[in-house]
Amino acid sequence: MADIKLTDKQAFAQNSALRETAKTASLDAAASKSAFPTKKEDHHDPLNEVIELLFFAYRGFTSDPDAILTDYDFGRAHHRVIHFVGRHPGITVAQLLAILGITKQSLARVLKQLVEEEYVIQKTGTRDRRQRLLHLSDKGEQLERRLSEPQRKRVAKALHQAGPEAIDTFRKTLLALINSEDQSTVAKLTGKGEVS
Repeated sequence: MADIKLTDKQAFAQNSALRETAKTASLDAAASKSAFPTKKEDHHDPLNEVIELLFFAYRGFTSDPDAILTDYDFGRAHHRVIHFVGRHPGITVAQLLAILGITKQSLARVLKQLVEEEYVIQKTGTRDRRQRLLHLSDKGEQLERRLSEPQRKRVAKALHQAGPEAIDTFRKTLLALINSEDQSTVAKLTGKGEVS
């Protein structure tokens, strides 16, 4: 058989897919053998159940975009930048830093790659020429749609299964989980006004 050499990008994507399959398979295998050992006092604690569900829900929520990101050699930091620039065209670098809660150096590395590969366009501010206003290019908008579509479908399916009253309760619960000093900003950012 001929020796097939994979590019670094292909090998990374293949390894990521194998890791995700292994995670799912190992969780399925562990669950099918027997109940997981649990501290006796925690066995019926609904808060611990919710915390664990949040861990697994986040893993599921990020799994589809993570698989897509490997095609581009991007990570979750790239996804977050693409998401917020796509949702808020013309956002400044300072505003994006505040939303992401990361260092300037971390954002600079990710943003530099997205600009160089023409997913994000930087424009000079009209009132303040020192400002850099961020927009997605057509290429960036296509990637944003590709990343968000499976997440939108997953959330829509979950909310549909939970029933129509779940949307408001879920939203309030998520807002309440956010650090109190960030709740007002997040509520404005998502277009839902102040937290009640």
